[in-house]
Amino acid sequence: MNHYAARAARVSAGPVLILIIAILGMLMAPPAGAAPSAGEGTEQSLGNDVAWPQCNKALPSAPAFGIVGVNNGLANTTNPCLAEELRWAKAITVNPTGQPNVALYVNTANPGLAGSWWPSSNDYPEGHTVTNPYGTCKAKDVGAACSYMYGYAKAYDDAYIRGISSPGDYLWWLDVESGNSWSATDKNANRAVLEGMTDFFHSIQADVGIYSTGYQWGQIVGTVSSAGNLYTLPSWLAGARTASGAKANCANAPLTAGGKVSLTQFVSKGFDYDYSCI
Repeated sequence: MNHYAARAARVSAGPVLILIIAILGMLMAPPAGAAPSAGEGTEQSLGNDVAWPQCNKALPSAPAFGIVGVNNGLANTTNPCLAEELRWAKAITVNPTGQPNVALYVNTANPGLAGSWWPSSNDYPEGHTVTNPYGTCKAKDVGAACSYMYGYAKAYDDAYIRGISSPGDYLWWLDVESGNSWSATDKNANRAVLEGMTDFFHSIQADVGIYSTGYQWGQIVGTVSSAGNLYTLPSWLAGARTASGAKANCANAPLTAGGKVSLTQFVSKGFDYDYSCI
């Protein structure tokens, strides 16, 4: 997940001033793992998301809720620390927000024929024919029909082959970022991938949301029709640089006109923090 962290500016100073600043920093620093605050009560609304970059590292302490990445950075991979990070999230007992204690997020993409696997029919898994709103997927077709099947298949894999027990019990966030592979010319096909994933997760009675920034969503997906299954999905907005900025971003427009902003994200002290807007 791209966290859009700001890079700190370097300031030149003499040795004495550096020593004074270092001492003050130690005296004023919050305890390890303390949640940043954007005002009265804000820290109580903060959760954390973790994934493969946090493998074999200390995880945030006492979050209000946890969101765990299922993949290893690509849509066709598994986070090697998934089981450990799920245990961390499932240990959460105090959650004053409207978020579930534990949610999941998955990488999304539309690699087309450049991918290591691309569908050639409406069958997935083998022997199960999927009802495809875009028609029949055929070999070497990179249009909406096969894109929908690619999304459906990746969601099926996320639910059933990556070690998730009771996948229908979770809220699944679709991570939509320009860092993954997408068609540069066919937003309809990109949209179909996400629709295929959403239809699969809905078929197992799971909830679905969308993670992105407004800019990236516009570049990859564009406008969503009110008739589509993405239209009313909740948004998780990245891009804030501080806790107060994340709190303010709750008032931003959602990624789809029929949805609402449920979460916002910022980075602090090496951790991803998520502010609950509900």
